[in-house]
Amino acid sequence: MAHKGGLGKGLDALIPSEPSRSAGSALYVPLDRIQPNPHQPRLSMAEDELQELADSIREHGILQPLLVAQNENGYTLIAGERRWRAAARAGLDTVPVIVRQATPQEMLELALIENVQRADLSPLETAEAYRQLSADFGLTHEEIGLKVGKHRTTVTNTLRLLDLSDHARQALIDQRISEGHARALLALSSPQAQAAALDSVLAHSLSVRQTEQLVARLQGEKPAPKPAPPVSPEVAAVEERLRSALGTRVVLQHGKKGGRVVIHYFSNEELESLISRLTKE
Repeated sequence: MAHKGGLGKGLDALIPSEPSRSAGSALYVPLDRIQPNPHQPRLSMAEDELQELADSIREHGILQPLLVAQNENGYTLIAGERRWRAAARAGLDTVPVIVRQATPQEMLELALIENVQRADLSPLETAEAYRQLSADFGLTHEEIGLKVGKHRTTVTNTLRLLDLSDHARQALIDQRISEGHARALLALSSPQAQAAALDSVLAHSLSVRQTEQLVARLQGEKPAPKPAPPVSPEVAAVEERLRSALGTRVVLQHGKKGGRVVIHYFSNEELESLISRLTKE
């Protein structure tokens, strides 16, 4: 079960729906006195979505204040970069903000939480943010999970996406493959092997399960002289739900009178975590 503690105290607790006159109430500050968050995990923003938000802000204003920290030259943005950029497009001179004291670690955590809550980050952007929390601030995978409301194995598996070859990374960024495809490709250690498998995935529009089977053949785990029978949409949907819940590869072998659920793990730590989750220890 995913930890709720981190997200439960997310931006809803930090940014009130409507400004009040109590401590932490919204102020209006010049737009040009706000600098972007140097720890912003989001690396790209869809042009059409940004323009739609600018049009909405021009019509209705900014409904939720930006979260900022004061600095020597004005303010540093903690959360709300899309609103900040869209406000500039909309021609606003001032924007509502809530000023908060924050360390560099807290600025990264809050920006990450905001984007996770809104599902704004791509898998690789999320992975890079987790890497920063681990490498720059010394957080363990367990601690990162607690802060963002994810289980430790989910954090670990997301971080593994950074081991993808450049070719596979770009395909994931371009949304030509899903995160499930990318995780399957990670079983191939060399960039050349990943590239060869990726070419097949794209050429034949392989599903996640078909990609896993392709990778297994490339690894020599199975000769697979015959193509695997097609997976029904219902079975594929159940597999995806189990993958999402457990944070690892799951294969459902479904028959007329029953079947098997095969759960894969890639380290002793993942095995221990799976046992803990499944037994609710």
